[in-house]
Amino acid sequence: MQLAEKVALITGAGSGIGKATALLFAKEGAKVAALGRSEEELKETVTQIQDARGEAMPVKADISKPDQMQQAVQQVVERWGRLDIVFANAGINGVWAPLEELDPEEWDKTINVNLTGTYLTVKYAVPYLKKQGGSVIITSSVNGTRMFSNTGATAYACTKAAQVAFAKMVALELAQDRIRVNVICPGAIETDIEESTDRQDLEQVKEPVEFPEGEIPLTDGKPGTSEQVAQLVLFLASDASSHITGTEMWIDGGQSLLQG
Repeated sequence: MQLAEKVALITGAGSGIGKATALLFAKEGAKVAALGRSEEELKETVTQIQDARGEAMPVKADISKPDQMQQAVQQVVERWGRLDIVFANAGINGVWAPLEELDPEEWDKTINVNLTGTYLTVKYAVPYLKKQGGSVIITSSVNGTRMFSNTGATAYACTKAAQVAFAKMVALELAQDRIRVNVICPGAIETDIEESTDRQDLEQVKEPVEFPEGEIPLTDGKPGTSEQVAQLVLFLASDASSHITGTEMWIDGGQSLLQG
């Protein structure tokens, strides 16, 4: 088992990439703290792990709230005595709209969840990661890193670009403590996040572009799966990537090379 006796905190663990990663980590021997805002979704993730004879605990918290994240990390350490892996995965697509129609409140919400949430997740985990070293993996996106053609996704793309800068800054800062920090940049993946995207009045500002048939070259247009992304996260969490830090990795089947 690649993660035997390791303790992992996974945000957004109730669905999609977070859930797939939680199940895979547990299968590889990790004790999993599944964090999210929905008790029902977290219960399903934890139950699946426990039914497969793994070890997991639900942690309910809002990643954009400092007090909740500080308490969440403390809960994990109080339960298992250590923290080795942090997967800062939770985030929202938010509102996608022309700039003049994007309300400041909508901008702030996307920034607070995606960027501040990443900062808080890592900040409160660092004192415990420093004790023995560890791995931090952050979920960014092709948007804001390789792709800029999703008109209206300005707030979202800015948070995703900033997550990469954040990872590079803290990777260097934490290297002396043997903490690795890396970023994954998924493209189109079969998750529920797309359904919650609020698109508003984009027809007038979006550039008319016609892509070749099959927008994801590697799969003839078929999106990737959460399980495929989980395999990349496992690699970055494990000793197999022991000399990799401060690096972003795109997992999109070549989508961003075509649509950038």
